[in-house]
Amino acid sequence: MSIHPTAIVESGAELGAGVEVGAFCHLGPKVCLHDGVKLVSHVVIDGDTEIGEGSIIHPFTALGGPPQHVGYKGEETKLIIGANSAIREHVSIHRGTAAGGGVTRIGDGGFYMVGVHIAHDCKIGDNVILAPNVAVGGHVAIDDNVFVGGLCAIHQNCRIGAYAFIGGGAVVVSDMIPYASAIGNHARLVGLNIIGMKRRGMARKTIHDMRAAYRMLFSGEATLKERINLVRERYGASEEIKRILEFVEYDASRPLMPSR
Repeated sequence: MSIHPTAIVESGAELGAGVEVGAFCHLGPKVCLHDGVKLVSHVVIDGDTEIGEGSIIHPFTALGGPPQHVGYKGEETKLIIGANSAIREHVSIHRGTAAGGGVTRIGDGGFYMVGVHIAHDCKIGDNVILAPNVAVGGHVAIDDNVFVGGLCAIHQNCRIGAYAFIGGGAVVVSDMIPYASAIGNHARLVGLNIIGMKRRGMARKTIHDMRAAYRMLFSGEATLKERINLVRERYGASEEIKRILEFVEYDASRPLMPSR
């Protein structure tokens, strides 16, 4: 363990083996850093905050602060950040609210670039990349392996499906199906994230079937329910397509991002 003499580590903070706390960092009494966490310098971590092993936190980052929510009355809430996360300069991630379940949860292997903000009660999956100055509103759920381009804004309560790609500057106000690509203000689907799917080794036939299912789901005169049933009938054996259909059917009260 290495703690710079200018750092403040309050009594009660838990630090694992090999933790490095750089100059002018401040750790509150309920902070828990697992093995191998590195705080470069000028990092503030407050509240009941847990950071997974091997994560690297860069200067002027603020983690575990109280939620920016008018209904928050000082309740005990939590922030959990997974292992091997890379959090760059000026990132802020807040704890949850009692009304929202009390926990903001960040998965393993994420990369959060300069100026990213993740609000209260968000659930972020594994291997998510948020480019500079992405703003994520409260109660947002982002599944695994999503890439969000710089300067994007994601409205509270939105869901972003796994393997999705959002182009820079987009404003997301509705739920985005897995494996899709979106751009614009307000963001609209422009097809599937074919490049990302190929990079992850997805079979050509799977991609071909997913393209056909996408067209079927977002075009035609039939109702959405009828189109869902048609896609399930023709492509229901595909795990990837089943994931899309389960996402669409999960919460009928939420608006679904339309296709261009």
